[in-house]
Amino acid sequence: MKMKKGKIRNFLKSMKIQLVLLCILIGALSGLIVRVGILKSYEKRAVSVKNIEILSQAKILANQIADADYLHDMSSEAITAQLEQLSQFYDGRVMIIDAAFRIIKDTYDLDTNKIIISEEVIKSFDGKGKEISNYDAQNHYIEMTVPLVETEEETEQQRVSGILLVSVSTDEIETNLEYLRSRALILQTAELLLLFAVGVGISIRMTKPLKRMAKSLDELRNGYGETDGTLMITDYTETIEVSEKLNKLYARMKMLDDSRQEFVSNVSHELKTPLTSMKVLADSLNGQEDVPVELYREFMQDIGNEIERETKIINDLLSLVKMDKSASDLNITSVNINEMLEQILKRLRPIAGGQHIELVLESFRPVTAEIDEVKLTLAITNLIENGIKYNKQEGWVHISLNADHQYFYVKVEDCGIGIPKDSIEHIYERFYRVDKSHSREIGGTGLGLAITRNAILMHRGAIKVFSTEGEGTVFTVRIPLNYIA
Repeated sequence: MKMKKGKIRNFLKSMKIQLVLLCILIGALSGLIVRVGILKSYEKRAVSVKNIEILSQAKILANQIADADYLHDMSSEAITAQLEQLSQFYDGRVMIIDAAFRIIKDTYDLDTNKIIISEEVIKSFDGKGKEISNYDAQNHYIEMTVPLVETEEETEQQRVSGILLVSVSTDEIETNLEYLRSRALILQTAELLLLFAVGVGISIRMTKPLKRMAKSLDELRNGYGETDGTLMITDYTETIEVSEKLNKLYARMKMLDDSRQEFVSNVSHELKTPLTSMKVLADSLNGQEDVPVELYREFMQDIGNEIERETKIINDLLSLVKMDKSASDLNITSVNINEMLEQILKRLRPIAGGQHIELVLESFRPVTAEIDEVKLTLAITNLIENGIKYNKQEGWVHISLNADHQYFYVKVEDCGIGIPKDSIEHIYERFYRVDKSHSREIGGTGLGLAITRNAILMHRGAIKVFSTEGEGTVFTVRIPLNYIA
């Protein structure tokens, strides 16, 4: 398990920065939303209060103007004074407009006797005595129109004879808003600083268990011997889960490493054994003078057998290496499985005949599938050959082929010596032999079933075994009809 220290440190550093930035971002967004909401709420409330206050004063003044017939006789000093007072008190401008849209009174004395046509004034004339108010946030003023309603003595009907137009500055509200904005900005800055400190604290707390985990992984990087392989960081649910996964990964890697070492040891032993036998035989011949031809021939035959055994081990090892490669190395073609099995039995019948073993093939239906013919032929051959080798005299090996809409099934059944229960789970291990002495007599290398299992798994298939010691063994192979990439 090799891990680079720099990458782990960079990951933890990046995680800390991201946590701090996340806290700052959340704080900034929440602060901005609150600040904007409060300012908008204050502005709306302040404008509403001022609007009600001015409207109340303007309506009182409008009633007095209508009662005093000020539109036709502007000699009332009291009303003129009240107009000036309203203008000065609210820092605004007051105008009186008659039915001809002519300004008859302007507290600013700028537009007297001029015609004014605006949307608000027209609506007030047509609105049957309703007041209209408008707030201009961009230019900071409130403008309202209050109808001057007169009652005709003859008909006692009310009519709008003029408009009182009041424009009031909202600079005071804007000044208060600026003050609130500055205070809110100070509070938001303080909040961001606090959140930065909180973010740093949270990031340190959250990455602390990860640092311990990284330290443990770094210890594993230097070799399995320096740790017992147990990693358990219980700070959070997530770290517990990660620790459990890493412990399983460590156990798996340890098992693979042990398996690799055992495999290398077994290969060395298996390859060395025939060489040792050949050297002993050769030394025996070289150490004798006038060796009889019969003995010489016997020793040379034994040396030839050892060479064949060495060759078989090497060939099986090469096959196993090929099986260990990725499934992309498969040469997938559409193959008639019935014909493939018949060819396998044709090659194996001479071997079976030598041991008086009966080979029987039973096909329930024609089967065509997408497979790598070479690899799967090797796998099925190994199963049938094992059924022949580990059988009894005058025994039998039955092979059956069947299929459904998704898979085809090959069953290899024999009446041989069987497999002990405690050995069944190990039979696919490399160089594992149930009966080492018998395996050596018949030339077994202990790699056949490992090769078979790998070939079947490469086809996304499955293999099962059922065996009773002394009665026989059944291997069942299941392969998809269509290759699954």
